[in-house]
Amino acid sequence: MPQPLIKKYGDKTYSVFPFKTDSLEIDYHIAIISKPFIPMVVDAKTLGRNFVYEDPKTGKIPKEYSSRNLLDYYVERNLKVIDYLEKFPFVDNSKLVLAGHSEGSTIAAKLALKSKRVTKLIYSSGCPLGRIMAMIGQDRATETDTDSTRYGESEFDYWEQVVKDKSNMDDTNGDTYKATYDFSIPPIQYLEKLTIPVLICYGTKDWSAPFNDYLRVEMLRQNKKNFTFKAYIGLDHNFFPLTTTGQPNYNIFNWDKVANEWWIWTKQK
Repeated sequence: MPQPLIKKYGDKTYSVFPFKTDSLEIDYHIAIISKPFIPMVVDAKTLGRNFVYEDPKTGKIPKEYSSRNLLDYYVERNLKVIDYLEKFPFVDNSKLVLAGHSEGSTIAAKLALKSKRVTKLIYSSGCPLGRIMAMIGQDRATETDTDSTRYGESEFDYWEQVVKDKSNMDDTNGDTYKATYDFSIPPIQYLEKLTIPVLICYGTKDWSAPFNDYLRVEMLRQNKKNFTFKAYIGLDHNFFPLTTTGQPNYNIFNWDKVANEWWIWTKQK
């Protein structure tokens, strides 16, 4: 979503990353790329729902963001960022690890296929069958998907409209049809062509878990030895356990553990 990288709460500034970076910083410089035309630092009190940035003049998400919120834009932009960073003398150009979480996993997967400079890929909480399948899976997994609400069924109606007008850049209702269409092309098409080491990690209570299980089965069938799978049993999309009511238990934080295991995997591979 169009969130700023750094959110300020009074005198406090919250970290860009959801995890402590100390272990990763032993071996790597870490870079995260902001969303286009979204200010980097914003007071959280001025942000909308889900910490979304809205233009103070219009009260809407900036058009400059929506017009660039596309898979291929992010891939090409990130390649330019890599070009820029690799010019610095302190950067070791012999190894480049991409890590993408959720939507970012699709970007990282396609970028890894496109660039021979990428030496390892971490694909975290992605949906190998594409965004629309994640949306359907999320609706199917909720108790509110009933005969009367039919939330899951409505996603098929939405997808039919997207396919009919897949180049539509109208952002009135959020993501454009083009963004949804491009991110719904199954990333398994990028992943299965990779020969570099790939780490697939996901929580088994994530709505996309069955699709990651399918990817695991398929890579075993194809005898792809460059894939490592880490399933976090009982955890959700962001690696939180669920309460008895099916809600994330934010009191149990696992991101530091996950990031540390990323670091261990990069050293082993």
